Amino acid sequence: MEILGASLRICVDDLETAVPFYERLAGGRALRFERGGVQVAAVGCFLLMSGPESELDVLRKVAATIAVQDVDEAHRVLADLGARIIAGPVPTPAGRNLIAAHPDGTVYEYVDRRPAG
Repeated sequence: MEILGASLRICVDDLETAVPFYERLAGGRALRFERGGVQVAAVGCFLLMSGPESELDVLRKVAATIAVQDVDEAHRVLADLGARIIAGPVPTPAGRNLIAAHPDGTVYEYVDRRPAG
């Protein structure tokens, strides 16, 4: 499994206020989408999230988002290494993802940019 990069997950109170700062910091435009009532803006290595506190409480339990070439391959490797798959793989607006708890208990989201199918 090839890890392509990682995103820092940041929960913010006001996405509209936070996005311009991170766009200037990262030197690029935000890719925005909504998932489960949570507004998301991906800017460089930052993944900004804003929404209902009940949803953010769940999202805060995920340490980071890890980009991989293929979520199905990540699923196989993680399971073989003893990780517990919590959810997925499932389609997202940008590809597919899964949530896994590593043997040390740390929870990560794994994503790819492959269309569901």
